[in-house]
Amino acid sequence: MTALSLMVQGTTSDAGKSILVAGLCRLLKRRGLKVAPFKPQNMSLNSAVTIDGGEIGRAQALQAQACGLAPHTDMNPVLLKPCSDTGAQVIIHGRVLNNMNAKDYHRYKPIALKAVLASHRRLQQQYDVILVEGAGSPAEVNLRDNDIANMGFAEAVDCPVIIIADIDRGGVFAHLVGTLDVLSESEQARISGFVINRFRGDINLLNPGLDWLQQRTQKQVWGVIPYLHGLYLDAEDALTVQQKKDADITCRIAVLVLAHISNHTDFDALRLHANVDLQYVAPGQELPNTDLIILPGSKNVRGDLATLLDCGWDSAIRRHLRYGGKVMGICGGYQLLGETIADPEGIEGEAGDSKALGILPMTTELKPQKQLKQIKGKLLLNKSEDCEISGYEIHCGESHVAGQYLPLVKLSDGRDEGMISDDNLVMGTYMHGLFDQPQACKQLLSWAGASESEAVDLDSIREQQLNRLADYLETSLSAAFFEKYFANFSDNNTRDDLAADVFSAASHEKKSRKKKSPKKNSTT
Repeated sequence: MTALSLMVQGTTSDAGKSILVAGLCRLLKRRGLKVAPFKPQNMSLNSAVTIDGGEIGRAQALQAQACGLAPHTDMNPVLLKPCSDTGAQVIIHGRVLNNMNAKDYHRYKPIALKAVLASHRRLQQQYDVILVEGAGSPAEVNLRDNDIANMGFAEAVDCPVIIIADIDRGGVFAHLVGTLDVLSESEQARISGFVINRFRGDINLLNPGLDWLQQRTQKQVWGVIPYLHGLYLDAEDALTVQQKKDADITCRIAVLVLAHISNHTDFDALRLHANVDLQYVAPGQELPNTDLIILPGSKNVRGDLATLLDCGWDSAIRRHLRYGGKVMGICGGYQLLGETIADPEGIEGEAGDSKALGILPMTTELKPQKQLKQIKGKLLLNKSEDCEISGYEIHCGESHVAGQYLPLVKLSDGRDEGMISDDNLVMGTYMHGLFDQPQACKQLLSWAGASESEAVDLDSIREQQLNRLADYLETSLSAAFFEKYFANFSDNNTRDDLAADVFSAASHEKKSRKKKSPKKNSTT
């Protein structure tokens, strides 16, 4: 049977496309269907290293986990990583092509579409269902020509589309009707229905609007997803923190948010940690009193260095160190801590050299060949404990240390990774994801000054949240939705039963909910 491709597009960015795809991936996977995620084109500075040694958007790595799969470059064949307001690094099938400005990339899109379609065909040969995530909104009519991210892709592979909208933003009916109205006739015809996301309150008050929407557009409303409080999953771009009680806090951490911050998912384990007060500090804000200052990854390290110096953060960091505070640099932040950063070929911007902060005895030169690898080894912070750590490298720079140094990690291939200053106040590493393992996180927080801290198992949290999300979708999406798209699969006479099980479970939950009196919650 030919694989089903079903695409989720949104009325806006952050409407809930990534979350809906991730939840459906988990729901269908645990019901026995072979399902894979796919995003034709992604624009994000948060990326992941795949099993085949390439680079894809972080959201697709999460969706792959929801499917029980290792992330692969075919799941996100085109990745754009902005390095300025008008230009981006273009990554095709996980490998850097080059930097392009917006006009050049627009002309390149017909070639990029070939890569997109090749990846889609390969996935079709392996899976029952391909859940496709659009980008931004299909209502951006100025980008319709040569589009490969939304309707351009849907038209090319002839797949149905669901539109999701965020009611929490306000104007949800205008968003949906307006989006539908600007589409061409053929594009409108492939819209099968709508999903409304982040609803709070009494559903009975929304029902008249849903009836009007269906009558006005002649499209189905496939479901209304409630506002899921405390849903913690990897975000593509949003920076969020959790409020903690002062009595529980044993470590205060400030992350510098510069214009080209990348892979801020490095700090997910910290923002979820009950004993950590994590603050994101933007340019123009004073650095707070804190135990640890983190310089995160950067897509334009010399540009972000200039901003850091303009803010006077270099003086604040040195003052922090004089009083015994700790400083950590990750990837681009590691390079910032060195003596110099050279970009002779203009890899990340205008060619040239920059004098860095001079805190670690290290020089860096940016090279065209990006380092992409998954790594693991032993954390060397506490020699009395054998602490495993794993993560990934994703950087253009080659760094050279002058003289002897204490490495942070002994990698499984025998190499030393990262370094710790002689006074034990400064740490630098190219390893992303170093807080994700519970024991490694505990040791790193102890180094930062935490007296006691619980271990956070981020992977376990992701699994719990994916299952929670799938549970909500199973009860929030209509039984007709499951019947329409997933009731006809068969493989050795088993998948029909599995798909029917999805339908039956959703139908049962719908009936159960109708028997209960509706709860009246706050609509604010």
